[in-house]
Amino acid sequence: MPALASHRKPRTRLRTTPAVGLTTAALASVTLLSTQSATAAPAKPAPTIEEVQKKVDDLFRQAGTETQKYNAAKAASAKQRAEVDALLQAAAERAEKLNETRRELGHYAAAQYRDGAIAPTATFFLADDPQSYFDQDQLMARMTSRQQKVVADFRTQQNEAATKRAEATKSLETLTASQAELRTSKQQVQEKLSEARTLLSKLTAEEKKRLAELERKKEAEAKRKADELARQQAAAAKEKADRAAKEKTPDQSSGTGTGSSTDTGSGSDSGYASQAEKVLAFARAQIGKPYVWGATGPSSYDCSGLTQAAWKAAGVSLPRTTWDQVEVGTRVATADLQPGDLVFFYDDISHVGIYKGDGMMIHAPKPGANVREESIYYMPIYGSVRPA
Repeated sequence: MPALASHRKPRTRLRTTPAVGLTTAALASVTLLSTQSATAAPAKPAPTIEEVQKKVDDLFRQAGTETQKYNAAKAASAKQRAEVDALLQAAAERAEKLNETRRELGHYAAAQYRDGAIAPTATFFLADDPQSYFDQDQLMARMTSRQQKVVADFRTQQNEAATKRAEATKSLETLTASQAELRTSKQQVQEKLSEARTLLSKLTAEEKKRLAELERKKEAEAKRKADELARQQAAAAKEKADRAAKEKTPDQSSGTGTGSSTDTGSGSDSGYASQAEKVLAFARAQIGKPYVWGATGPSSYDCSGLTQAAWKAAGVSLPRTTWDQVEVGTRVATADLQPGDLVFFYDDISHVGIYKGDGMMIHAPKPGANVREESIYYMPIYGSVRPA
């Protein structure tokens, strides 16, 4: 039996099904991954330096807009706080008068008590609302004219005190809303500035160098436009001076002159020039101080804080925000700008500078920069005003 068993053909072993299944699954996975890789969206290209510059500039502009909102809310909050304090003080004073009148009524009631006539007259004097008893003829007959006046005063003071309390309550609600807006604007400024700083922090050294070169080109173009405006203004001034000189020259044929009328308005121009000198002297003294949003000096400024402080030095009170400052004074064309005029920028009027002549201005530019002289063409001009 063992000999016969040794001549049997060995059984061929086949691959098991699980092995085939694993191979198929692996192939399917590879195929799926390959398909996904082929159809996946390409990675978004990194922004160019020009795009970064535009984005950063836009973020700073937006921060400037939010700064003006912050300034407006801060001014409104301060004004409202003063009104609330005044109303609370007035309410307290009226409450004290009311208490004095109540004490006087109490004295009358005590006197009646001593005279044995506590009811109903004493009840009238001590009631929270004596007016409810006022029309009772039998009671009025017992009252002197002095007592009647005290009761009338009491009623008037009650109404005044209630009115002042209502006004104070409403004013407090408005103050709360202003303070909430103040916090929101502050947060918006911080978010815009943080986003801009993040963009800049991601640039390589080479990219930062390229960005600086773009800034130099932008400044050079703005300066070229400023020089052109300076030439145009100089030519216009010379033409005006020549015309004035000709009008003042006596007519040789008649022996008379016609120049007296040319002095009209010169006093006004001289007065404005004198104010402008003070404005620019103050502004120049601030050059090099840092821009800080919401700041009004003396160690730092935002754009409208600087213009407000500079014109205050010349005796002119300007409102706090660019949006209000643009409404003060007389509108002037860019070609007609004079030193001291205010130049506003962007469609949302979120920036302002002080014109110093020759197409240049002094302004507090943006976070990270100091008060400096710069071409008015560095930013898109909205319009200009002469404050005084």
